[in-house]
Amino acid sequence: SQTESVYDVEDGLRHSKATQQAVDFVKSKPEIAQLIAERYTPPKVDIDSLLKLPEDSLGYTYASYIKESGFDPNFYRQIEVEDDVSYVLLRMRQTHDIWHIVAGFTTDVIGELGLKAFELAQTHRTMAAVLLAGGLLSTLFKSPENLDRLLDRIAVGYRMGAKTKPFLAQKWEDNWETPLAVWRDRLGV
Repeated sequence: SQTESVYDVEDGLRHSKATQQAVDFVKSKPEIAQLIAERYTPPKVDIDSLLKLPEDSLGYTYASYIKESGFDPNFYRQIEVEDDVSYVLLRMRQTHDIWHIVAGFTTDVIGELGLKAFELAQTHRTMAAVLLAGGLLSTLFKSPENLDRLLDRIAVGYRMGAKTKPFLAQKWEDNWETPLAVWRDRLGV
């Protein structure tokens, strides 16, 4: 629930062996390696323009979600791209809410942790593992009655992430008009 603290921890782990191995893991997938090599930079998100797209499109769904939630599409902490690691971290931050929508995970704590399990399967992202560990411990001590539901979302997220095509390889922002159902079908969600 403390986004800035999450970024502090992730930025602190940026030069760790685990983070480098996560980047090596995603680069082992040719479609992600290509995106990283070209340093794909999406156009700035224009919520009002996206709300003019067909209602079944990813762009409309995303813009509606952002607007209804009172979110800022550029909420994430910026990071200067200096290498593959910093590019991957930035791209993960840029697309976090898109992953929520396409994968279908809610933004409550349990939904966030389900998405972190999905991310862990897809990217081996260090911060996903840290947040999952913290979420499990927090649930055990603060709300053990939610443990079964949390474990279910983690299991579903990990299995889904392991079987779907790489989300990190997608240029979502170049294809906002594509229906959400088509995205899900293409990626195997």
